Amino acid sequence: MLIDHFPVLGLRLRTPRLELRFPAPDELSELADLAVEGIHDPDVMPFGNPWTELPPDQLARRVIQRHWTTLSELRPDSWALNLAVFLDGAPVGVQEVEADDFAIQRQVHSESWLGRRYQGQGIGTEMRAAMLHLAFAGLGAEEAVSVGYVHNHASLRVSRKLGYAENGIGRGVSRGKLAVEQRFRLTRETWEQHRSIEVTIEGHEPCLPLLGAGKD
Repeated sequence: MLIDHFPVLGLRLRTPRLELRFPAPDELSELADLAVEGIHDPDVMPFGNPWTELPPDQLARRVIQRHWTTLSELRPDSWALNLAVFLDGAPVGVQEVEADDFAIQRQVHSESWLGRRYQGQGIGTEMRAAMLHLAFAGLGAEEAVSVGYVHNHASLRVSRKLGYAENGIGRGVSRGKLAVEQRFRLTRETWEQHRSIEVTIEGHEPCLPLLGAGKD
């Protein structure tokens, strides 16, 4: 079976409301359609790469190709898990967790997006909490980092709510103009102090060697 060669396909994260996992082909198509409906206010660009401004057909294809690309390029020293987020069985967004040289650095980065009609309901916080549980409890990470433009208030609120500490300011580019970035860092100790959302993990142990998280 394919899962025997690619065990990440069996990875499941569950919170009180959500399930995070790799989507089936039809579910991936639904995610692409959701992205076309809109992810953010048109007046605010939260991403360095303004992929949400692509024409609808290209935007949908980009969501699908991003999923396939991260999956195909996954290897122990550089990986990204592009997990679909499901609410009541329907895809509502994507929570990505990625790392380079995880076996050495024990650090993860994260990115995410959520369909606009599902925003403002605490889903963004819950799906990031699931990702952090996978990173710290499942993979043995020592820290998680995040970066958000200072004008992306929703993302910054999620980071602060989950215990991330401000870790400096950076300079990025958004729509061809300078955009100030707020950097965040969350240690394992602080995560343990702030964790308040119940998360369960299924199918992660067979994935550990593929993610550079196996025992020495």
